[in-house]
Amino acid sequence: MKSEEILKLAAKALDDKKAENISAVKIEELSPLAEYFLIATATSNTHVRALTDEVEEVLLEAGEKPHHIEGKSSGWIVLDYRAVIVHIFTPEQREFYDLDRMWSDGESIDLKSILDDNGDE
Repeated sequence: MKSEEILKLAAKALDDKKAENISAVKIEELSPLAEYFLIATATSNTHVRALTDEVEEVLLEAGEKPHHIEGKSSGWIVLDYRAVIVHIFTPEQREFYDLDRMWSDGESIDLKSILDDNGDE
């Protein structure tokens, strides 16, 4: 599956489960880590876990397993799908680590069209 498809499915899964402040940045020109970072805020630690489960389930149904998962018991969970790394934070953790600022040299991806799509493809 192409990285753009993984990004789209993960972003929709986060949005469907009411993640807040969802953003994506293309980092492939800045780092060998991945092509994209997808960043979202949850309202609580329970919401972090629910968002994580939803992303995992949606991508597994599409045939994608995470390469690695980090932080299952914290306010910041990282789902590594190699080309796309999904970061799910509590508000406090997102503010503290400020990945949006740290990776601001990357290309910001407009998720509006992805999140507004009603699946009419």
